Amino acid sequence: MNTAIDFHPTLVGPRVLVRPLEAADWDAMFAAASDPAIWTLHPASDRYKEPKFRAFFDTAIASGFAFTIIHQASGKVMGSSRYHGYDADAGEIEIGWSFLSCEYWGGSYNLEVKRLLLAHAFTFVEKVVFWVGDTNYRSQRAMEKIGGVRREGIQTRVIGGAETRNVVFEISREAFQNQNQNQNLQPASK
Repeated sequence: MNTAIDFHPTLVGPRVLVRPLEAADWDAMFAAASDPAIWTLHPASDRYKEPKFRAFFDTAIASGFAFTIIHQASGKVMGSSRYHGYDADAGEIEIGWSFLSCEYWGGSYNLEVKRLLLAHAFTFVEKVVFWVGDTNYRSQRAMEKIGGVRREGIQTRVIGGAETRNVVFEISREAFQNQNQNQNLQPASK
């Protein structure tokens, strides 16, 4: 295992750039997140509103693990994601708090972003988990699409002062490597 873990890399894929979130990203990030359709199935369904998104954004900045996702061809901010809950003993980290603007739904952008984040995470963990709202079926389908295996049961956690019900998906390093052995989507540092 690496002794110095880079939790905040810049990752370059064929179409997206995933880089550390910066305070200066506020305007572009809020523009990307201000469509109510993004949050319809999410436990925080009013996150498209400026005060709610400001709290989300500030927490993301404070975490030190959040990313800005940029469409390389246009330079436009597409959304965000982050690492969370690194557990060295369990060899596990979470990828979550992710969203993409609706214009990037339905294609393979989410898959590209997740593969980049997964490939980097698997340089220092054996397993990546994803907590998804128990009624967020769109995100659950997206997790299955990228190879996530659902753990049994419903888990709860408090987000923004409210308890949420979640299902947890996991992807192991071995499963990821097997799934992607013929693809060249290893992250490139910039």
